[in-house]
Amino acid sequence: MQVLIAEDDPVSRRLLEVHLKKWGYQVVAASDGDQAWRILQQADAPRLAVLDWVMPGLSGPEVCRQVRASAQEPYTYILLLTAKTQKQDLIEGMEAGADDYVTKPFDAPELNVRLRAGRRILDLQAELVAAREALREQATRDPLTWLWNRSSIMETLARELAKAEREGTSVGLVMADLDHFKQVNDTYGHQAGDAVLREASRRMQASLRSYDAVGRYGGEEFLIVMPGSSESSAIHLAERLRFAISREPVKLADSGLTVTISLGVTVSAPGLPAAPETLVRTADEALYRAKELGRDRVEWMTASAAAPDHQELVEALT
Repeated sequence: MQVLIAEDDPVSRRLLEVHLKKWGYQVVAASDGDQAWRILQQADAPRLAVLDWVMPGLSGPEVCRQVRASAQEPYTYILLLTAKTQKQDLIEGMEAGADDYVTKPFDAPELNVRLRAGRRILDLQAELVAAREALREQATRDPLTWLWNRSSIMETLARELAKAEREGTSVGLVMADLDHFKQVNDTYGHQAGDAVLREASRRMQASLRSYDAVGRYGGEEFLIVMPGSSESSAIHLAERLRFAISREPVKLADSGLTVTISLGVTVSAPGLPAAPETLVRTADEALYRAKELGRDRVEWMTASAAAPDHQELVEALT
């Protein structure tokens, strides 16, 4: 584990470094408070710090205040080294954000024990953060496909529409529905249906750009948000999704099942405000038209313009 030691006296700094390395720590050394603060701002900064109270530049307590004011994660455990023994001084150091202190000249076994206590606290904090992130994932992901769930993909759409309005760009939206999915469940069983949903989700994710987002809107319906898409690029991406789903059968336990998908596409007007619900409704109407026209196809709809001809895109993909 990395430990930052900040000590302006080279002899004391070297002594600290020798002890910490003997105890198995990787040492990052700073000779003043300003350098210590710069190190602690780095993305890979040590999470355990031993700071001298009195240093050139920022003092130990001032570094503590800067760290706590930044509210950075993961947590940095800070131990102050101080020659001060007055109760009020020690209270000041703890109120500045220090987690513990050791008086100078330090006793090596005592320092070792206090550092181990800091490590235990950091380990517990890491476990809490991991648990929190797991809960967040569970709250935002569909448990079957692990795509974004309905509320999360709608939040993504609202966020991208607000960003597009600020930047004068547009957002493409696709509403997709697996064709005749009820027949899959009725004929092959719900486990097979789940396998189809998972594989369709995997193929869609693999076909999208890194900054696109796909969520399970409900049942066998999916919503795909495509920031910065024009009408032609949105249709192109939708056609790519269609071919990704149908290009080869989905493997089931003892057979393969050919699956197709229908998709409705729309795009927000560049730089203009757009309600997420309105865009979803338009994409859904386009999807309904794709189903009416025979399924396994992409249809475009907009309230302000006719659908562009995308036959060349389809031929290029085939």
